[in-house]
Amino acid sequence: MLKKISVLPTAADITNFNTLYMSCDTQADQVVVDLFEGLGHKKGHAILHALLEHGPDAVPEMPDSLRTLYTGSLNVPAWVDEKLLQAGAACCQRAGLFSLVTLRNYSLMGGYESAAINKPLIFTGALKAGPAKRLSDTLAFWVDVTGTDAMKPAAVGFNAAIRVRIIHAMARHYTRKSPGWSDEQWGIPVNHGDMVATYLGFSLVFLEGLYMQGFRPSSQEVSGIFHLWKYIGYLLGIPHQLLPDTEEQAIQTLYKWTMTQPPADADTIALAHALMHAPLTATFPEKNWQKKLLVRIYLGFNYYYLGRHACRRMALPSTCFKFLPYLSACINRMNEYRIGSSEKRRERAIKKGRKAQVEVTDAFLKSTGFGKSVQK
Repeated sequence: MLKKISVLPTAADITNFNTLYMSCDTQADQVVVDLFEGLGHKKGHAILHALLEHGPDAVPEMPDSLRTLYTGSLNVPAWVDEKLLQAGAACCQRAGLFSLVTLRNYSLMGGYESAAINKPLIFTGALKAGPAKRLSDTLAFWVDVTGTDAMKPAAVGFNAAIRVRIIHAMARHYTRKSPGWSDEQWGIPVNHGDMVATYLGFSLVFLEGLYMQGFRPSSQEVSGIFHLWKYIGYLLGIPHQLLPDTEEQAIQTLYKWTMTQPPADADTIALAHALMHAPLTATFPEKNWQKKLLVRIYLGFNYYYLGRHACRRMALPSTCFKFLPYLSACINRMNEYRIGSSEKRRERAIKKGRKAQVEVTDAFLKSTGFGKSVQK
């Protein structure tokens, strides 16, 4: 990625980025105190569910902090461009199952190369619970927010972003109460710096993965992906000025984050191995040989996306299926030429890709017992 930028961030830029690890979404933190600490978890969750299902008028007893956060989010900022949002969503959809493969084996697995950003997962019991819940939540969220018109106020993607914002604040609140947590060592849990990195995983790293798989998004689609995820990031509580608008800005931001991160440790290696073995514990696919095959195929994509050295740092075993991503990239590259020659073919690719994403995500959610069906 560094070959695409004209200048590297300076040491001062990297030092300034370090300050983001000690800042967070304090508005959502207050919601957690008022909603869950003040009213109890059962009532708090009921209020949040009613708000997202029926709107603020249906929940008169909600705390003022939650009402302010939600109604404030309904005001779409002037910088949001609806056409770019739709271009970004369409690009995510037309990549079909390769969008999900990239998210799992590049964005998510690649994130386990860093220890600090993943520490809240350890303290909230993600390793003990297994990867199914996190995979289910991530897939359902991604499919919800990348749907057509999904980010309109109170639409399914918009509400999904608000829900995740509150969940992040809950994780931060209870992680900081855990014995052994250290803000000085790992930063505030789910801090602004790590949230920016997560945004880059969904935008820049995702886009790079599509490039590697033979996809050739148009300039509008590229701008659309960054714009879509900038708006999603804003709804998740990240100050919008921290979120890059262009690919070059995003690469520079990812460089600053990477240069301030500790390497993988025993905890993150354990998380990586849990993700690697995740197909073995699901009921989808049904046959054991299919599950074992899927593990090997995913490992092939891990090596393709992340490289041999990164995979070895995470102690991921090699596989004979490393050839498969090269084959799929060639096929995708030929399909891109076909799609680029006709707007009708492009529209068909978008519909076909979205249908495949929804079907596979629904099947996975059913197999894990987490979540509900996603929007088509």
